[in-house]
Amino acid sequence: MTTDKSASSAAASSAVATKQPVSPIANLFPGYFAIVMATGIIAIGASQQNLGLLANILFGIAALAFLVLFIMTVLRLLLYPKLLFSDLTHHSLGFSFLTLVAAINVLGGCAAAIQKWWTVAEFCWGVGLLLLVVLIYSSLFGVILRSEKPPMGTGINGTWFLMTVSLESIAVLGGTLLTHTGPNQGIELVAASAFTLGIVLYFIVVTMLFQRWSFFVVNPEDAQPPSWIAAGAVAITVLAGSTLLGTAELVPRFERLASFLEGMITLAWATSTFWLPVMVGIGVWRHLVRRVPFSYHPSYWAMVFPLGMYGVATYKMISVLDLDSLSVVPQAALIVALLAWVAVFTGMLRQPFRRKSRSS
Repeated sequence: MTTDKSASSAAASSAVATKQPVSPIANLFPGYFAIVMATGIIAIGASQQNLGLLANILFGIAALAFLVLFIMTVLRLLLYPKLLFSDLTHHSLGFSFLTLVAAINVLGGCAAAIQKWWTVAEFCWGVGLLLLVVLIYSSLFGVILRSEKPPMGTGINGTWFLMTVSLESIAVLGGTLLTHTGPNQGIELVAASAFTLGIVLYFIVVTMLFQRWSFFVVNPEDAQPPSWIAAGAVAITVLAGSTLLGTAELVPRFERLASFLEGMITLAWATSTFWLPVMVGIGVWRHLVRRVPFSYHPSYWAMVFPLGMYGVATYKMISVLDLDSLSVVPQAALIVALLAWVAVFTGMLRQPFRRKSRSS
């Protein structure tokens, strides 16, 4: 629930404090890598439905977006390190950096599923694991050790679920690699640890956020797209568990954990399904009841990602749990996710022209 206002004000205050010029690089939204997550997961969904051309086009867009954003992030680190560090240790913005981890793992998943580029997938998994350790602890220490802290009503938001999303992305790609490498104790341990730790952190964060939603006043400006990550975090948990369970015939460790994995998959899918109507209802209340206008912001990609992930995860769950009665769900979810992707992508392309018209 990181709002446009809070994100821009945080960036503006940081810019003033450090006396840095305003520029797209200086004020780059740290969660912008969600465009890669959303585009990449829809590409995988298209591949599952045998839409090869669409899958390749979306994979190319995701890879290009990642390259551009990665270069901008490196430039921000070199040119505006104080701004970047301020965002990284900020309660409302810090965990948004974990979109970088999820993005690189989704790209690795695309490389494996669509192109069979296993070396690329292995590289993405290794880099993603390193970035996970650096970014998650940087944000955690910033939140925990900060002397001045905001109240819970304003300090916590949906981006905190990105701890779960980034961990589960490690589990997903790790499980995918096991289908190619066979048993590998290192990958198995890391994937299983990421899967279970992601679940623990989800329950911690959802407890705090549910308390905020239930006992603090929710303003329309607070009900931003990152709240959708509540659904996306458990959807990717479904995909992670299903991917690990799918290796049971190859990996004895996961064969022994089959009952546990099936229980967690069912729990996560039910939770993700439960959240979707809640998120839709909040969106209807925000835009139709409270009449907050639709205006593009990078955080809207955090809404597209859960839609695509829900379909991909359900497809994988169907294959490992023999739930053919749900076969229509991945197809419907792919259509909805594509429509949302087109709407947000169009808004992103039109944004420079809107700014130019307002300035003139």
